[in-house]
Amino acid sequence: MDASVTNEPQPTAMTPAKSPRRKAPESIDLDNPQYYFNRSLSWLEFNKRVLHEAYDPRTPLLERLKFMAIFSSNLDEFFMVRVAGLKQQVESGIVQGGADGMPPAEQLQAVRQYLLPIVTEQHRYFDQELRALLAKEAIFLTRFNELTPEQQAYLNDYFQAQVFPVLTPLAVDPAHPFPYISSLSLNLAVLIRDPESGQERLARVKVPNQFPRFVALPQHLYSPQGAHWIGVPLEEIIAHNLSALFPGMEIQAYFAFRITRSADLELETDKADDLLIAIEQEIRKRRFGSVVRLEVQRGIPSLLKQTLIEEMDLEEIDVYELDGLLCLNDLFAFVALPLPQLKDPEWHPQVPPRFQRVEERESMFDTTSEITTLGTDYWEAVANELFALIREGDIIVHHPYHSFAATVQRFITLAAHDPQVLAIKMTLYRTSGDSPIVSALIKAAENGKQVAVLVELKARFDEENNILWARKLEKVGVHVVYGVPGLKTHTKTVLVVRQEAGQIRRYVHIGTGNYNPKTAGLYEDLGLFSCREELGADLSELFNVLTGYSRQREYRQLLVAPITMRDRTLQLIYREIEHARNGQPGRIIAKMNAITDTQVIRALYEASQAGVEIDLIIRGMCCLRPGVPGVSDRIRVISIIGRFLEHSRIFYFGNNGEPEYYIGSADWRSRNLDRRVEAITPIQDPKIQEELKALLEILLADNRQAWELQPDGTYRQRQPAPGEPERGTHSVLMARTLKEVQASR
Repeated sequence: MDASVTNEPQPTAMTPAKSPRRKAPESIDLDNPQYYFNRSLSWLEFNKRVLHEAYDPRTPLLERLKFMAIFSSNLDEFFMVRVAGLKQQVESGIVQGGADGMPPAEQLQAVRQYLLPIVTEQHRYFDQELRALLAKEAIFLTRFNELTPEQQAYLNDYFQAQVFPVLTPLAVDPAHPFPYISSLSLNLAVLIRDPESGQERLARVKVPNQFPRFVALPQHLYSPQGAHWIGVPLEEIIAHNLSALFPGMEIQAYFAFRITRSADLELETDKADDLLIAIEQEIRKRRFGSVVRLEVQRGIPSLLKQTLIEEMDLEEIDVYELDGLLCLNDLFAFVALPLPQLKDPEWHPQVPPRFQRVEERESMFDTTSEITTLGTDYWEAVANELFALIREGDIIVHHPYHSFAATVQRFITLAAHDPQVLAIKMTLYRTSGDSPIVSALIKAAENGKQVAVLVELKARFDEENNILWARKLEKVGVHVVYGVPGLKTHTKTVLVVRQEAGQIRRYVHIGTGNYNPKTAGLYEDLGLFSCREELGADLSELFNVLTGYSRQREYRQLLVAPITMRDRTLQLIYREIEHARNGQPGRIIAKMNAITDTQVIRALYEASQAGVEIDLIIRGMCCLRPGVPGVSDRIRVISIIGRFLEHSRIFYFGNNGEPEYYIGSADWRSRNLDRRVEAITPIQDPKIQEELKALLEILLADNRQAWELQPDGTYRQRQPAPGEPERGTHSVLMARTLKEVQASR
């Protein structure tokens, strides 16, 4: 633990703080719900840590707006999936809770109780604190009635010319049923009075998303002069022009509101004749999912609020009355302002030292032409250099510190054009809309190579994008499959089969993150390049499972879910327990996105009781309760939150001085171990093991971005001790990468 938080000596990755060994108390029931945190509340604690970055004055101002937007976007997904699922359980009469024992109905109440003060403070902080800080930097997100007459006139003209033709006011009365409200759309509930009849009516106006949420004024209307940006929320412009939508009526009041619908697909994949068509049908149904949350501006009349509640079949627990702007997700727009002094220092992912040889070979050719017109000599020469590089020994890349384009993307692109490559097999879970990866696979098929791609159609919220790519790939002759019935394919793997000097050689990439060039600049991930025969053979057999009929039960090196991963993971934990019981040091370090699986957590408790020292680096949900005397007093949990999204999975087992390292796509969650196809690979190269050791030590020594999980479920952010320099993981790794690359040139 950090010396600034506790008096215990600071552990490093390989030399943890020692605790006296005790015999495990036989009276402790490790299945007792008190030893497990609730998943929903643990996730909310994670999102609270994200929001803290928006409050932290050390975070650059526009980045603070970004974190506020991320918090809101995360929360939308939480309601669409997790809260929706809890509501379905309640409706189905389920009263049994998970390992923590909390029934679904209680969880919904707990979520509300936990979340309401947090979102209330979020909106207050943005409206009263961040807007003022923006104004100090000459960025004015202002209200319509605070503008000058000239500025108001410009926005009224903008409304008439651009916005008015798009709007469709919808009445609500006996002749006009309550309209369909789309999920996450911003709306105005307008209370109207007919001056002739004296009747009051309700109408709904949807704020169109075809226009910027925050409408900027032209610079010649800036007041004060020298402002960087002045703008107004679109809904305020509409609200001040409602008379144009309801001529002859009196506008009594208007309030913004927003709903969230359930977005979980209800699909029995093993009964679907055509999975692609079945998922397309479910996506259409998603539009009409049940409403699970209503957000309204504070002060809305109770009668109007009650109408919204009744029409959308909600309860008071589902309503969040908030001050100021709704839909703070849209604050992402401010990050695009050309004000680098208010953002994190720009970071350019670097070409790893070994890959620089490939770039040097490229520089021998004229690459100013379109990639499709480059000659065969180019592709052969550069591909030969890359594949020779991998034959020299395994390579690990670390994004976004290392360039995704210069490593993973180049690997796939070169394989697609290399005349010696015979086949490419790949899993695609998520990728970008204009994916160069998919373009390379299409080119590979056009070049006559055997290309097989597993496109995971059930990747939540990317279903439509993946269906689009699946159809494009099929059109050019790529063998597209959609996975194993009943399982999601989450593994991140590429297999390239190449003809070399009369023999076949297999090259692999096994990663922790998606093949998505856009998120590769934001998500922290690892990837292994190798041509080890055992890994190539394992991947060949794994792809046979995915594309054909196979009941493969054993793999040479890979840990594959749901076949071998759970059992092998538990074996590795129990091996450390045996070492500790035999008087040898027991040591486990695991870095993941989440840990919720009860069986794994129970094994870790047993390991702690046996004397194994355990450090867990868990970004998000953690249902394990650390620091409980006699149960988990040798387990420490930290969460790293900052500029990049920590996404890689790393597993270290001390093994009595013969350590083993693994990386891969799976967290220690039941869904990863039992309901997904996942792959974790051992790291055998001593140099790469040293790199992972150094990375783990940097993470464990973090005193800027690290939060320590307390036994009561709260988190405490580490702070540097007096006189101690900040050691934020992301800044340390950026500096380390630059130094490494510069030294290699």
